[in-house]
Amino acid sequence: MAWILKREITVNSRIEMLKEKARQGSINTDDAMVLYEEGIKKPFPLMALASEIRDEFKGRGISLCSIVNAKSGICPENCRFCAQSAHYETDAPTYPLIEADEMIEKAQYAKERGAHFFGIVTSGTSVSKEEEWESIYKAIRGMNRIGIKPCGSLGLLGKDQAVRLKKAGLFRYHHNLETSRTFFHNICTTHDYEEDIETNRTAKAAGLSVCCGGIIGLGETMAHRIELAMTLKELDVDSVPINILNPIAGTPLVDTPPLTPIEILLTIALFRFILPTKDIKLCGGKEKNLRQLLPLAIIAGCNSFMTGNYLTTEGRDTPHDLEMIKDLGFYTELHSSAH
Repeated sequence: MAWILKREITVNSRIEMLKEKARQGSINTDDAMVLYEEGIKKPFPLMALASEIRDEFKGRGISLCSIVNAKSGICPENCRFCAQSAHYETDAPTYPLIEADEMIEKAQYAKERGAHFFGIVTSGTSVSKEEEWESIYKAIRGMNRIGIKPCGSLGLLGKDQAVRLKKAGLFRYHHNLETSRTFFHNICTTHDYEEDIETNRTAKAAGLSVCCGGIIGLGETMAHRIELAMTLKELDVDSVPINILNPIAGTPLVDTPPLTPIEILLTIALFRFILPTKDIKLCGGKEKNLRQLLPLAIIAGCNSFMTGNYLTTEGRDTPHDLEMIKDLGFYTELHSSAH
């Protein structure tokens, strides 16, 4: 019994030590794997420590963002999870860029429901037509007028485009890496991983806040997720969206086995340990995959949520998210790191 107690103290001391390393921003890959191995055995104590890290650096405020699928379908990229890829036959809608006034109208609705950020999302490798850029600039200006922070997810980005977006009033640029560098070839082969890295660097160099994360449940291991988190740490992004695969009929990943809720929560906790000062935002697939354990995402370290519908799938109605946040003793706010 004494030996068991001593071992328990040793394990707890090691986790507490890693919490201190997390507070200093110095968790490395080996540390993260230790945390995962301990978390598999005792997930809830690990989540509790991740929650303490979130409280220290982010407080009790939760920010909310919403998006509009502003241009849908016929994407030339072959991302194996994506309903909008032209390589697969799905039921995803197909339409050109919507009018700026419609984007602003949807942003106004999102703001009234409690969103702090609103993202314009377009399908395709990048935006190439000047008339589309002008419509996007107009929408950005309109969103600033109504008092919601405009964000853009417009594909690969060049320096001149990034500067023009900043000048138009864009607050944040979003461009996911999707997964780790070593797993990326299993997910997409129509562009290089380094192009995604460079887009995030370009947005940051232009003075834009940067939102970059990925999708879990693509068939990758926890080691791949840790590798992704370390890359995001190196890029020093501001917001880290975590999506969970929602398999779409017609895509190659339709039969991918789902992650367990505990595996998802452990992933969130590890991202909080690795990225203690960043906004960790839970996004697509959260309702389907976490089910009744969705509130524990906040306990595991999240401080931001995407609310409302996603690009081609339904999400959760914002009042339910607001109720959940309140019931947990948190509140919604545009927290300091978002400025």
